[in-house]
Amino acid sequence: MISSSPTSPPPASTHAAPPLTPGLVWLMAVTCGLVVANIYYNQPLLADIGRTFHLSDSRASLVATLTQVGYTLGLFFVVPLGDKLERKRLILLLLLFSAGAMAAAALAPSFALLVGASLLIGIFSAVPQLLVPMAAHLASDAERGRVVGKIMSGLLIGILLSRTLSGYIGAHGGWRLVFGIGSGAMLVLALILALRLPKDQPDFAGTYGSLMKSLATLTRTLPALRKSALTGAFLFASFSVFWTTLVFFLEGSPYFYKSDVAGFFGLIGALGALAAPLAGKSADTRGPAYAINIGILMSLGAYLVLAFGGYYLVGLVVGVIVLDIGVQVTHISNQSRIFSLVPEARSRLNTIYMTAYFIGGSVGSLAGGSAWMHYHWPGVCAVGLFFVLAAYLVNRFYGNSAQA
Repeated sequence: MISSSPTSPPPASTHAAPPLTPGLVWLMAVTCGLVVANIYYNQPLLADIGRTFHLSDSRASLVATLTQVGYTLGLFFVVPLGDKLERKRLILLLLLFSAGAMAAAALAPSFALLVGASLLIGIFSAVPQLLVPMAAHLASDAERGRVVGKIMSGLLIGILLSRTLSGYIGAHGGWRLVFGIGSGAMLVLALILALRLPKDQPDFAGTYGSLMKSLATLTRTLPALRKSALTGAFLFASFSVFWTTLVFFLEGSPYFYKSDVAGFFGLIGALGALAAPLAGKSADTRGPAYAINIGILMSLGAYLVLAFGGYYLVGLVVGVIVLDIGVQVTHISNQSRIFSLVPEARSRLNTIYMTAYFIGGSVGSLAGGSAWMHYHWPGVCAVGLFFVLAAYLVNRFYGNSAQA
């Protein structure tokens, strides 16, 4: 049990929370979708980027890897500031910095500068993980779950549809145009949020150092948190293995598609976002552990379909749908499990979980690029299956001696 300390917020807010209107909820959802899309725009564009700078597919995949590394750094070092600094100002600053990083990527004259800009894009794209706890704070007790669920739906749709948008624009206007449009979108969002987003001063009274130290305390004392973080990290690694290498697979035999078709697979994967409400309902009625097991088994089945049927379009489509649903079901159920542990520390619990989650994504992108370079599609499927099996073993056996 986590006792009250300088790292814990006071029991009551010292200011009145402004009303949370339906229009503001939708604005937060759209913002989450557009900002998180910055992380995934590059995936259908990797082959085009490689051709621009005369790079191998494996080297070009570093753009996706470094973007996710940057997002992981933002989750760990920036998101906790949402418990200390005024949230509206912090969000607006991040949006402006994100616009600058996206513009730098669009204009990058060398691959080294593009990789550096990609790292910054990841760091400054932590806005959704600030907006979700902000919405939870502004919402009433009776509507908190519905509000957070709606905003998370925007986040999931943004992740998946970003590939469709960037693939289409990249095929017809070049990869630099995608980053340029993304930069403009961040500036427009900053202007709208400056006018519409209410100020929200957090209640945390400790220092940034004490806030960060409490992350270690929570991780050390909560085995269920560690279990969820490891399970989520391994399963998101399997997800990233697939999406990082899909564009390379589709551009070669037997498909010979361009990046716009790779991007349209995001529309197919968007069906996974429809599983979010079902996952939440299942976690409420039968417990998160049941839904997590279902999600892992679906991901395992998806990779078996991709390994043996991925050379046929119907097999690839079925594999994409099942993989995306499996990963989203597991992710949302994991969050349901950790948010029940220490209600007064949900923002920090989410920081720990999501940091591990995107470390897994970064490892998956790197491993996927290497597997494609050496063993092509069979290697990609083998690495993806390895990560899914690791998630199963952690969820099945880790921490069973402790209360989880």
